[in-house]
Amino acid sequence: MTFSIRSRMSVLVSVVALLTIMAGVLASLELRGAVPHAHAAKADESSHPHIDCAERATCTEVLDPNAFGSNYPYVGHDEPSNLFYSNVPGSGNRNLWFLKLPKDPTPNANETPKPGQTFNFELHPAFWFGMAMCDTQSYPEQVSTCTPDSDSNIVDPAVSPNHPGTAFMEMQFYPPGWASWPAGNSCDATQWCAALNIDSYSNNPVTGQDNNSTCLNTVGVEPVNFAFITKSGVPQAPPNPVQSTLATFTPDPTQDLFLNSGDNLAVKMGDTPSGLRIDILDLTTGQHGFMVASAANGFGQVQFAPTGTTCNNIPYDFHPMYSTSSEQTRVPWAAHSYNIAFADETGHFDFCDNVNTSTGDCSGNEGQGSNLEPTDVDDQGCFAANQSLLIQVSGCIGQNNGFDGVPYLNNSWPEGGLFLNPQHPTPIQFSSPLTGTHFNVGYSRSAFEADLPRIEVAAPGSANNCIRSGPNAGQGCLLFPLSDDGTPVPFYPYFSSTFTAIHVGELPIPLCVWQIGGHIPISHDFGKNNQYGSFLHLVYTQGAGTVDLIEDFRGILDQNPCQPLALAAVNTLKGLEGI
Repeated sequence: MTFSIRSRMSVLVSVVALLTIMAGVLASLELRGAVPHAHAAKADESSHPHIDCAERATCTEVLDPNAFGSNYPYVGHDEPSNLFYSNVPGSGNRNLWFLKLPKDPTPNANETPKPGQTFNFELHPAFWFGMAMCDTQSYPEQVSTCTPDSDSNIVDPAVSPNHPGTAFMEMQFYPPGWASWPAGNSCDATQWCAALNIDSYSNNPVTGQDNNSTCLNTVGVEPVNFAFITKSGVPQAPPNPVQSTLATFTPDPTQDLFLNSGDNLAVKMGDTPSGLRIDILDLTTGQHGFMVASAANGFGQVQFAPTGTTCNNIPYDFHPMYSTSSEQTRVPWAAHSYNIAFADETGHFDFCDNVNTSTGDCSGNEGQGSNLEPTDVDDQGCFAANQSLLIQVSGCIGQNNGFDGVPYLNNSWPEGGLFLNPQHPTPIQFSSPLTGTHFNVGYSRSAFEADLPRIEVAAPGSANNCIRSGPNAGQGCLLFPLSDDGTPVPFYPYFSSTFTAIHVGELPIPLCVWQIGGHIPISHDFGKNNQYGSFLHLVYTQGAGTVDLIEDFRGILDQNPCQPLALAAVNTLKGLEGI
């Protein structure tokens, strides 16, 4: 859709009137019906429901491929990302995004795919918006406190190990149509859902200690606070990993915010006295959901007690760590360098023609076409077609060490000539974030980052052997990783930008938006895969010293070429109390 200058301005006047109403609605929303304040609890050593990051496809990627033990290489969390930088105070803890959820193609009448069709659940088990958080029990070094929303927390590991404990928040969205949560990645046959995730890392890099064995057996080395976004703002069960139950991870359409494909959303996040609050307003339907990462809502830290014998929850209000979002505001245990970012969790789905439903393994051939081959060690997290909520395909979403799944094949992603290919999903479209008291300040710079060097390490099922440190650092680290056949993958997704309209009801708001996929019509592709730039060296604390690792490719733009609203629209937002 195109707009003349005059028509744009008339739309913007109407937009301001409508957004003023929306601002009043969101500004008046308070946390309601919070669960009682949790008490410190001890976990049962027996297995209980929690997110196991050694197997789950949607956890923050850690710096060490052997974080979960040398017998279980943690490889395959492929996260091409779009980073946003700003030196404006508040840009690290308060922002607003516009988002258009992608649509899937129409399958056959019997819900089987038509030839050449791909679906969102095959491309990404989740995508998310991120932010660094305080967590004094996570990656604890020499500092036992963390001042929220403060750049005093910026400590370069190359200079000092005195970095406060840090967690990473991922506001995740899950595609519809396949195997259901909690084992799968869909909440519904046709609707999306969303959850607030906060990932921590129970390792002390100075001493080299992990948490005690009871905790490792109960919540893992990367424990996750998890809560679906609900319409009431009340978690349906305890979010903290020590006290979580099956209900924590089971979608409930009577409580959770479910969203339609193609809906336009406003995603607002910012700190409150009780912790980070995230609001999602469906601009298409008018629905609203939210969540506060507070102790009152059952969020909590996993106590770091490496010599202990129990696993304890410490009720905790999770606050953003930084004031700004510069290149120095990173999570010091994560493979990526980001703070404020969008990331597409990709690289997982692969077909399997015979799934063992009792074990969740592929007991037949994987892949499609000429890529059929015997079972690989990475064919885990598998579901048969009859376990799907809608689209009748069988496949796996576990670690894809072989880089041979659907996301790495040609003709899978949103792409086309003059028009988008109708047999593929439409692209995820999201704005650059806005910050400031009235969400009228843009982020000045943007970057593209891919953690390919981190996940191209030698592992079972992988032909890759990226050398990340030492005199041969960079050898074997590729923009197109090697499949398990030993050849470069034919495709790796990249970001582009375009001008479109996000609709509030029937009212269009002209926007510059980012999208990820292949060659998408009427867009700027920033050099396609070259946008990811060159090797990024990150320094991590290691014992009494440090280690320098190549973890990512990163390309920083000297500006933000896709500001979220036309300049005139940004100016009109001044004075609004929120959106």
